[in-house]
Amino acid sequence: MKENVGIAGTGIYVPKGFMTAKEIAEATKGKWTEAAVIEKLGIRRKYVPGDRPLDGTQEMGALAALDCLKNTGTDPMDIDIIISIGEEWKEYPLTTTALYIQERIGAWNAWGVDIQNRCCTAVTAMKIACDMLVADEEARTVLIAGGYRNGDFIDYTDNDVSMMFDLSAGGGAILLKKGLGRNLILGSHIISDGSLSRSVGVEIGGTEKPATKENIEESRKSLRVLEPARMKSRLKDVSMRNWLKCIDEALRKASLERVDIGYLAILHIKRSEHLNLLRELGMGEDQTTYLEDYGHMGQIDQILSLHLALESGRVSDGTVVSMVAAGIGYAWAANIICWGKDKPAE
Repeated sequence: MKENVGIAGTGIYVPKGFMTAKEIAEATKGKWTEAAVIEKLGIRRKYVPGDRPLDGTQEMGALAALDCLKNTGTDPMDIDIIISIGEEWKEYPLTTTALYIQERIGAWNAWGVDIQNRCCTAVTAMKIACDMLVADEEARTVLIAGGYRNGDFIDYTDNDVSMMFDLSAGGGAILLKKGLGRNLILGSHIISDGSLSRSVGVEIGGTEKPATKENIEESRKSLRVLEPARMKSRLKDVSMRNWLKCIDEALRKASLERVDIGYLAILHIKRSEHLNLLRELGMGEDQTTYLEDYGHMGQIDQILSLHLALESGRVSDGTVVSMVAAGIGYAWAANIICWGKDKPAE
């Protein structure tokens, strides 16, 4: 029988500062009203980074990891592997975030690696971690952690990026253990569409368009939709279908059905898309957490949603959880988790 892998617990870090819907509307210089930001984009407020040392991407990941260790009572020396899901936008380019986290938490017996799948990274990392734990007889514990603050690059006067006005800041961590016997990850599925690999990105600052003294200020707000019409058309055709396929395939691997899902840990998306997905799954708004007071922390959203659901009681023993993600590039992912000790009856 394949070894079971379960979730021991989570950790979260959020900055002290936030940006309100009114402030987002004002930053658009009249293109969006406060009411539209709240109702259409689904943002009442979002977290923004504060002082530089504390709210760097790597440090926020480390602070979330420390919170996770505290919440789970875990000795950092018991961690075998650290997977960083932190963003490429970080304190020092080309440094390895997993190793920074290793040093900050004192996990000297671990080895670490950074992975990236944009806002699908947490769900992707959980699948990779499960596969690693099953394949490696000696590995027992994987810490997944990272931070996010891509909102730094948003130009609120560029209406093409309005879907990213919700980009927020924060850190998240989740601890997986082999043989835990509870909170089991029962199935995962990921889809990617390389035709959209350069549909969205930071336009200035890479090898194609290096930052220069002439464009340095522009580069700091150059996270852009590079192919607006093509991306919108393609996503309209495939996005909901791919999300549902990921969920259905993860359910199949778990020998479960849509009706079994009790909680949807979904990333922040605009309100209409959020409600459409719930309708497709036959779920109610009380079976998820709409992150309108947090914004979109990228790949941290699923960890944050689960963390909040455990605090509120929306997830308890016997609840089947599906984490759902999508990331520019474009990728879609979902997993299935049975919270508590036992898998529900088939």
